[in-house]
Amino acid sequence: MVTARRSVLDEPRPADAPPPGRPDWLLVAVFAVAVAAEAVARPGVAWRPLVTILALALVPAVLWRRSRPLASALVGWGVAGLLSILQLAFHDGELGLHTMLVVLVLLYSLVRWGSGRETVVGLAAVAAVAALGMYAASADRGEIFGGSVLLLLCVALAAAVRYRADVWHRQQREIRNQERVALARELHDIVAHHVSAIAVQAQAGGVVADAQPERAAEILAAIESEASRTLAEMRSMVRVLREPESVAYSPQRGVADLPALARADARPAVEVSLEGPLSLARPVDVALYRLAQESLTNAVRHARSATRVGIDVRREGDAVRLRVSDDGQTAPGPVPAPGFGLQGMAERAHLLGGSLSAGPGPAGGWVVEAVLPAEVLP
Repeated sequence: MVTARRSVLDEPRPADAPPPGRPDWLLVAVFAVAVAAEAVARPGVAWRPLVTILALALVPAVLWRRSRPLASALVGWGVAGLLSILQLAFHDGELGLHTMLVVLVLLYSLVRWGSGRETVVGLAAVAAVAALGMYAASADRGEIFGGSVLLLLCVALAAAVRYRADVWHRQQREIRNQERVALARELHDIVAHHVSAIAVQAQAGGVVADAQPERAAEILAAIESEASRTLAEMRSMVRVLREPESVAYSPQRGVADLPALARADARPAVEVSLEGPLSLARPVDVALYRLAQESLTNAVRHARSATRVGIDVRREGDAVRLRVSDDGQTAPGPVPAPGFGLQGMAERAHLLGGSLSAGPGPAGGWVVEAVLPAEVLP
């Protein structure tokens, strides 16, 4: 019980709270107009100027509800509590406007965007104000039950949305971790390959150093070049996570292996086209093969009535472009959200300083395009 209480209190704020945008300003405008309209048109409003000013004072709280969820909730529910106190003190009947129900939005934002401590403090304040308001209004059991259910539903909805968002972000982190682990394995193989080559060159240099000094100088130059390339590729991938367990020393396939994916005697037929000088940094070379292979797998599995899949790799200056397209039928309606496979591919391209896009092609079918730097930056 103590551990659970501590974990709730230690819960941080969600890191993806968006700043106020056009929908927020629209909500504020609608709220302000509704307050003014109700204050003018509704008969029997006690202390009309005061309650109108207090209602309009909630406008900043609505705008700040995500960046300052606790402060916004305390302002909004504090105004409601003040009206209840005035109602009890002066017995003027019901005070306030129906538009004051915007405090439910502030309660939702408190649970959705607040930290654990902020949520606990804010919910305690809301419960106290709600109890005070029901007492001031002399609410019967039905009204107390209905009001309590409304508050609980608001809290439950915010908690459900927050939990769903947390699950989605964990899935995204898992995708990034998987891609970084895969890149770490490739880094392991790349380093092993280059270091082995350096070791062989160094042994050869030791053998010919006395008999052929000029040959030894060439070997030292080759060692320097190999070491510089290794350092450049290692620096380009320092952000990846490292696999704590041992990994196999297996050769990694690259762009030169893509023609092996071509097939004309199957359905869909696969055509591979390579254009331009394709001497690429090893991480980029491996990534292009992986992206093409994954895109081809997706096309074979999911493209409807596809007869052809084209894999095109083209060098464009300092970049290389991969395009995988099929001639299948595209389902009508909005483009579906990318699955975890496409998200993983996009993360791999991003880690190497490139980009990846996927969607329906202009002539039908599905197109995946990736643009990567030919030489990764150190």
